[in-house]
Amino acid sequence: MRRRPRHLARLLCWSFAEAAPSFVSGQAIAHALDDGFGSGRPLVGLGWLMILAAAWLTAALGARQVLLAIAGIVEPFRDTLLRQVVEGTLHRTATSGMRPDTGAVARLNRQVELARDSFGAVIAVVRSFLFSIMGVVFGVLTLMGAVLPLVVLPLLAGLSLFLMSLPAMARLQRRLILAEERTASSVAAMVDGLRDVAACGAEERVAAGVQQDVEFQARTSQALARLTAVRTLSLAVGGWLPILMVLAATPALVRDGATAGIILGTLTYVAQSLTPALGSLVQGVGVNGVRLVVALERIVTTSARPPATSTGSADMPRGMLLRLRGVTFAYGPDADPVVSDLDLAVRDGDHLAVVGPSGIGKSTVAALIAGILRPDGGRILIGGVPVDAIDRAAMCRARVLIPQEAYVFRGTLGENLTYMAEGRSQADIDKAVDAVGMTELAARLGGCAAEVDPSELSAGERQLIALTRAYLSPARLVLLDEATCHLDPAAEARAEEAFAARDGTLIVIAHRLTSALRARRVLVMDGARAQVGTHEEMVAASPLYRDLMGRWEAPVTAEA
Repeated sequence: MRRRPRHLARLLCWSFAEAAPSFVSGQAIAHALDDGFGSGRPLVGLGWLMILAAAWLTAALGARQVLLAIAGIVEPFRDTLLRQVVEGTLHRTATSGMRPDTGAVARLNRQVELARDSFGAVIAVVRSFLFSIMGVVFGVLTLMGAVLPLVVLPLLAGLSLFLMSLPAMARLQRRLILAEERTASSVAAMVDGLRDVAACGAEERVAAGVQQDVEFQARTSQALARLTAVRTLSLAVGGWLPILMVLAATPALVRDGATAGIILGTLTYVAQSLTPALGSLVQGVGVNGVRLVVALERIVTTSARPPATSTGSADMPRGMLLRLRGVTFAYGPDADPVVSDLDLAVRDGDHLAVVGPSGIGKSTVAALIAGILRPDGGRILIGGVPVDAIDRAAMCRARVLIPQEAYVFRGTLGENLTYMAEGRSQADIDKAVDAVGMTELAARLGGCAAEVDPSELSAGERQLIALTRAYLSPARLVLLDEATCHLDPAAEARAEEAFAARDGTLIVIAHRLTSALRARRVLVMDGARAQVGTHEEMVAASPLYRDLMGRWEAPVTAEA
């Protein structure tokens, strides 16, 4: 609010106009009765009622301007929160290596809007309460000072009772927001894995877990609703008890000189201004104020950018050693491991092919090395540093994974080729295009300045663009996960040979076994066992590899 002094000044000025009836109402009623109708001068009484009507018209105009001033403060506040949630969530996911934050959906869709609405409501009710109470206090003082304690003391008691209940409300509201996030996360996980849930026959178990989260959220909502009884009691003490006390003290007040107009004017102040203002405060702060504090706490805590993890170097070092030690991974707590106790060492500059039957876990190994998946057991080290401890920005500069379905975005061909390697010269691009075997495709598309529509490209053409992009990147570790499966054998051989000649380490998830023949070493995955060695060593040591290569023996001999 301090950043927007113009809106704040406008809000305060129009608040005086909106609060005009708070001061005028009791005075107008008292004078209309005592000086007008009660004294046989109806025109005077009507005049005072006209003054009251004018005050209400002024309040209506002020209320409209107040809402505009509040909007000028609240909407930028919402934009700030939204930007913080998006930036913090993306930065945390990109740099910390964590799984996607599904709770961010609840913060975007629910908590930011909740904070915005609550902030606006708190400004409105607190401002209205303060100005209304000021009008009531000054009005009662001008009527008869002796009445003021009968109004103020119950009000202070009701406010104290309400303020004492706020900590419990905050705790329950915080628990409710966390329950909403947990429900959103469990439902999202259930929907994402629905096919696997049905395939495994785990519908009842998964449904029971989601139902437990839903029921916890419902119980918390009910507990918060029960606490509203305290708000009702606070309103009764602070808003309605003053009326009873004034009525009970009327005989004594009359003996001290109070007129019927003074008594009726005081009751008007309480009933028309104080009680509604207190009710709005109790409702606004008791609900919206607590929601605002808890939502902001949750947004700020979960959207804060995590400190960058130091690895001793901004990038993975040259001469790095990729090492897997006892790595185990399964897709689910009750599923059989896809990778079990895998040990592997890959030196900088090595060329490794990973072979095995379909579904044996070759792509899983690539995803584990790339840091997309986290192992259930064991460690993955790059340059002696665990993969999950490496700054994600440095990781992205040091390794690149090309999956089977290559990604090409709308834009120029040059933008597609260099977005992982900004600043590359045209000579570097031309060299990469020629090395990977994309020259003919680049010419057909119209060169680097040509616009690319991914829907008009074949799967093989998209793979060539992605391969050239990876070739131009600064990454020293390249993972090709069947990234050439849509290319013909000659194009595949040219692309792999280009990466093998490129400075760095190449790991190929083999689509064709000719990739194993081109590699320096071969990792054979055979269920729970994995063996690594040269082609000749694997032919001698692995029955599975001999069986797989036997199907290619004739084509290989023919090529030889």
